[in-house]
Amino acid sequence: MKQQTLALAGDQNQGFEQYRRPTRRDLFLTEMEKLVPWSALCAVIEPFYPKRGNGRPPVGLERMLRMYFVQHWFNLADVASEDALLDSTALRQFVGIDLGRERVPDGTTLLKFRRLLEKHELGAALFAQVNETLALRGLKVGTGTIVDATIIGAPSSTKNADKARDPDMCQTRKGQQWYFGMKLHIGVDSRTGLTHSAAVTAANVHDKHPLEDLLHGEERRVYGDSAYASQKALIAEHAPQAKDFTNQRTRKGGEVDEAERSRNRNKSRIRARVEHVFGVVKRLWGFSKVRYRGLEKNANRSFVMLGLANLYLARRKLAA
Repeated sequence: MKQQTLALAGDQNQGFEQYRRPTRRDLFLTEMEKLVPWSALCAVIEPFYPKRGNGRPPVGLERMLRMYFVQHWFNLADVASEDALLDSTALRQFVGIDLGRERVPDGTTLLKFRRLLEKHELGAALFAQVNETLALRGLKVGTGTIVDATIIGAPSSTKNADKARDPDMCQTRKGQQWYFGMKLHIGVDSRTGLTHSAAVTAANVHDKHPLEDLLHGEERRVYGDSAYASQKALIAEHAPQAKDFTNQRTRKGGEVDEAERSRNRNKSRIRARVEHVFGVVKRLWGFSKVRYRGLEKNANRSFVMLGLANLYLARRKLAA
């Protein structure tokens, strides 16, 4: 057992700060510490992670994964993540860093780790592993799927080295407002409210086009807003047992069909659960704008965020 340093003792507040109380950040990190299946997620990355040999030994895999998740939860850039760990006792305790013995992994180390995950498309693998772990704990995919999409903004400025916008991003209009960026499409289980499938496209791709990638095939009901109203044949092809519970258009011949409007309202009571996922990913964790150029990098981040959101949304069910 290593001898405890004064830095670690100070971080753990052993008799030094008797009036300190846990902050919301402390409580959140303590909760996520218990929820995240660390060993299972590390096993997904371990075959691709650098091994000890010649040169400087690599930073521990779980430590880098914890730092990577901190970056997602608090919407930090690579260098900002390093600064946050130097500044915050709660984050250092979560990642497991004792400043009396070791340095904080720098922004370049985190950048290389992120690129490793992107190169091997491990974001989707981590998302799948989280869902598998939740299924083993009783939160299995049911027979109802809610589909929806949201716009993730991207910088539209051309003040950069290429003098151009990101070629993978596109603009689209929603209502009377124009947006530039990408779309995150998700399929959510109607019973648990957890995401089981996702796809990332440019913003100008209509919501209905990735629909087949969002269905697992065993559905009995498919919910969605009116953007999916004309996809009855596609739903029947990819989920033969499913009934179409997507919202239908209510204006016919210039008049509002009040009966259809009432049915849509009843469907939306269930369909609204998909917004809980977007609320966590976009509002709570700040993924309302892309951080990187290109769809692939942002798709990797999207899958990781959705996996972490599933754990966060399932916390009360897992604690019961």
